[in-house]
Amino acid sequence: MRKSVFALSGIGLIAGCALAYLSAVTQPPLPPAFTPTTNPYPNGIYANGILESDQASGENINIYPEVPGTVKHISVSEGQQVKEGTILLELDDSIQKATVEQLQSQAQAALSLLEEVKAQPRKETLDIAEAQVTAAETSWKTTHDELAKQQTAYNLDPKSISKDALDTAANAFATAAANLDVARKQRDLTRAGAWIYDIHSQERQYTALCSSSRSAEALLSKYRLRAPKDGVVLAVNPTVGTFVSPQGTYDTYTQGMAPVIVLGSPHTRLNVRCYVDEILIPRLPDCSRLKAQMSIRGSGVKIPLEFVRVQPVVSPKIELSDQRLERVDVRVLPIVFRVPKCTELSLYPGQLVDVYIGQ
Repeated sequence: MRKSVFALSGIGLIAGCALAYLSAVTQPPLPPAFTPTTNPYPNGIYANGILESDQASGENINIYPEVPGTVKHISVSEGQQVKEGTILLELDDSIQKATVEQLQSQAQAALSLLEEVKAQPRKETLDIAEAQVTAAETSWKTTHDELAKQQTAYNLDPKSISKDALDTAANAFATAAANLDVARKQRDLTRAGAWIYDIHSQERQYTALCSSSRSAEALLSKYRLRAPKDGVVLAVNPTVGTFVSPQGTYDTYTQGMAPVIVLGSPHTRLNVRCYVDEILIPRLPDCSRLKAQMSIRGSGVKIPLEFVRVQPVVSPKIELSDQRLERVDVRVLPIVFRVPKCTELSLYPGQLVDVYIGQ
């Protein structure tokens, strides 16, 4: 029994010593996955950079619809090259199309009414007016003859006819004369055709409806998003059935509004937009002597850059942090460099890079 206890104690002591020895041994560090970025210039300035399409001004083209609606059809895919005027996306335009058809019908109705007004007098209407004048002349002739008979009889023998009968005949003749005058004036009015002011009013109404129709047609064209220039589709954020607005489309990942479509230049032409901290701006050399080198994160590739332009405005660094409200207001100066064509690895717009700017 005692031998067993001494044996177990010895084994435990040996195991403890071995464990202590192994714990004291320092393991050599693992080699880095890639060589860290180093400053290639004696007095180089570090800046964060974002790859973007090569544009004469601004950044990538963010396309937003001018009207809200539901996406009905997407005509392009990400990475596809498109020409200027190519339809990128279509929204549901059924309501606007019905509005255009309604305004076009109203304009056609106004045109028909204008032609009708200009075509006056209508032959059938003028014939009726002439017939009414003839009937009025006949009535005038009848009452005139009746009055003449009554007056002649009264002049020969006042007792042969009553004064009341003579007055009735005179009143009938006066009424017939007035009716004849009205019929003639109505005929002359019908023969003159439409009043010039009525024609002008109808012309203006037709013009206004035509303008409304053209405006509705122009708005209908806004339901199709077209490429403003030649380029490559970098991102298509909505899907068919998604509601979009002039503010863009809701991104469920970032929980913010994103452009409907992002368009850029071909990937063979890329720029890098560097953001220099405002504290380092006084150390920047003259633009004519600016040179820079870009390092791709995760690799040892270093690419020299060509100076393009300085965007002369210092702004908050929201492009890098994607935060609209920061506890510290850090501002940066954008400087754009051109990236030469690189075949060593693939580069994509939006990729973060490290840039050193020197003299």
